[in-house]
Amino acid sequence: MPEEGPRRHPVDEVLPVPKLALYGFQHVLAFYAGAVVVPILVAGAIGLSPQQLVYLINADLFTCGIATVIQSLGVWKIGIRLPIVQGVTFTAVAPMIAIGQGAENATAGLLAIYGATITAGLVTLVAAPFLGRVLRFFPPLVTGTVLTIMGLVLLPNALTDAAGGAAAKAAGKDFGSWKHLMYAGGTLLFIIVLYRLRRPFLSSIAVLLGLVGGTIVSYALGDTAFDQVGKSDWFGVTTPFHYGTPTFHIGPIIAMLLVMMVTVVETVGDSKATGEIVGKDVTDADITRALRADGLSTFLGGSLNAFPYTCFAQNVGLVRLTGVRSRFVVVAAGAFMIVLGLFPKAAAYVASIPPDVLGGAAVAMFGMVAVVGIQTLGKVDLRQERNALVVAVSIALALLPTVVPQFGENMPKDVAAILNSGITIGSISAIVLNLVFNVFTRTPPQDEEAAVPPAEPAVTS
Repeated sequence: MPEEGPRRHPVDEVLPVPKLALYGFQHVLAFYAGAVVVPILVAGAIGLSPQQLVYLINADLFTCGIATVIQSLGVWKIGIRLPIVQGVTFTAVAPMIAIGQGAENATAGLLAIYGATITAGLVTLVAAPFLGRVLRFFPPLVTGTVLTIMGLVLLPNALTDAAGGAAAKAAGKDFGSWKHLMYAGGTLLFIIVLYRLRRPFLSSIAVLLGLVGGTIVSYALGDTAFDQVGKSDWFGVTTPFHYGTPTFHIGPIIAMLLVMMVTVVETVGDSKATGEIVGKDVTDADITRALRADGLSTFLGGSLNAFPYTCFAQNVGLVRLTGVRSRFVVVAAGAFMIVLGLFPKAAAYVASIPPDVLGGAAVAMFGMVAVVGIQTLGKVDLRQERNALVVAVSIALALLPTVVPQFGENMPKDVAAILNSGITIGSISAIVLNLVFNVFTRTPPQDEEAAVPPAEPAVTS
């Protein structure tokens, strides 16, 4: 009697087409809000036109689909071949906004973003086998500080949208009016209520439902129009370098390389978590393939008018929630994304979301970025003065461009580009100070074992 061959792992099981379609579309729903919100936030902050925003959304969805197929299906030595969805990394939002706002105009900002994204993607692709060795330079002290800075730097943009948006502020037209604040507050309250219901699936799409609900209310009250939908084509294909030849500047490139280092940490964590969920060992070679997929996807993002990409944590949670371990379900999700990215009219509806509704949702999202950073810093012993100093100085420097926007305007262009980005200067500070205090120090300081006592309250007469 012939011996049976090795049993196929559930990860490699190809489900029937109806199940692939159903489970794959569920992944799209869990991912969709995060995918479309990023281009909306970036476009609003750097002043893109509605037509440009529609194109950006389509390019993002299309590239997300390709990136997901690369990561889950695998191409040569690229892709981890696990049920992992690739999406635009939220970590890149603040740096991209800073790069765009520091450019001459919105299109120039996009070209600078794409140049930095292409460079960061190529560096990640080539350096993937070695990146694991430098992770020790990005401990929770550094990643937590960087994430906290990103959330704090992003919040002013969210609050500006909540008050009516940059255009209303520039025109001096009802900026900060009760109408805008009611739309923003209502959207935020709706999202909070959905989270309070503690239904995992509702929580995963709470932001999307909040944006849809707020837009419907605004349309019903006559404050939102869908004129752009009628002007958009039914079908459109994303073409490489649609806005022109990308530009390459040292400041934006440094900022995007820092983003990729943070995403390396995220990808390693998400890959190992997914491996545990599906019951498959994740080796160093697997991590290298996952990081190569991040690099290739990010390179494609810069080439196809999109963004940097990494593993989407919410879809990792969905794998655990559903118990469906087949990676081909995620491949199907990637195919759905590619198809969605070919219909500009669908993107035009998304682009019609009013700024105040978007601002209400963004307050929660950006605030959560800062909270994740604070949560990461919770793993750090901040009773040690050197660790506390790294966080304090880095956050202070990150706020410099916001508090003193003229700082660096009389310096060389590349230097000014770094000084005008709170994310860049704060991240560089965290990395350098951590090296000084925790890596290059041969002997521990005298306070290594001593806890810093709480400060006595000031006594006033």
